[in-house]
Amino acid sequence: MNPTGKPLSQLQKQHDFLVCIDSDGTVFDVMEIKHKECFCPAFINNFGLQAVAKYARECWDFVNLYSVDRGCNRFIGPLKAIALLAERPEVNKRGFAIPDLSSLHQWVSEETRLGNPALKDAIAKTQDPWLQKALAYSLDVNEAVDKIVHDIPPFPGVRESLAKSAAQADIVVISAAAQATITREWTEHGLYGHLSALAGQEVGNKTVQIQQAIEGRYDKDKVIMMGDALGDLESAKANGVLFYPILPGQEDKSWQRFHDEALAKFLDGSYAGSYEASLIETFKEYLPITPPWAQN
Repeated sequence: MNPTGKPLSQLQKQHDFLVCIDSDGTVFDVMEIKHKECFCPAFINNFGLQAVAKYARECWDFVNLYSVDRGCNRFIGPLKAIALLAERPEVNKRGFAIPDLSSLHQWVSEETRLGNPALKDAIAKTQDPWLQKALAYSLDVNEAVDKIVHDIPPFPGVRESLAKSAAQADIVVISAAAQATITREWTEHGLYGHLSALAGQEVGNKTVQIQQAIEGRYDKDKVIMMGDALGDLESAKANGVLFYPILPGQEDKSWQRFHDEALAKFLDGSYAGSYEASLIETFKEYLPITPPWAQN
């Protein structure tokens, strides 16, 4: 097992099949509470958005919960939310000066390990004030999550699906959350024993994590990624592996379908093709590009 965060590169293959699973919003119903009670307040406070807090909240929630960007990395979320905020006429009418996050944008575009350790290294080199604000935001998020997000069980169907999968497949967590947080959550709810490995943002983005997990171990047609965000799909396809969507708002039904139907298709080789394509088509309908306030 991986109680101390052993690198995915040291994953010990036990089965021919591999199930990669996102955590937040896929296994645990924590997306709403984390973003509305932890991420968004830290975003508004550290980036100085108090004067336009109402609109900042709307932009944050759309980006991180209700759009194609759902589940994006914690340092990408502020960039996308600020970009939306800059387009709001209500904000412009107030004469609000939009924060210049160009240094954070540059760091995000150049760094693959988008976590606090890499950000601290960048700050040590540059002393950039906006990178410092980004780190303060991230540390505040971790503190709030540790304080607020507890006792939230996995979605119905998760335990049964993990147990059924573990009989014929290795299971790894692929997540953009902090590794300490997801380790605590999986341990707290007695799910850790099903895992062969667990990775968080410190390892790299999800594309890198999946690559590390499968490299030299598994045939790609025997690997499936489960997730609730478009980024999970993109990471799966970047590695040439299969994808199973957990539909936002339909998580219980999604897990039931995986347990009763999709897992068997994955294991017998009939998942790829029209079956997977139909699931992905439905999935994309749940993740719009245009925010509601911009729709005609």
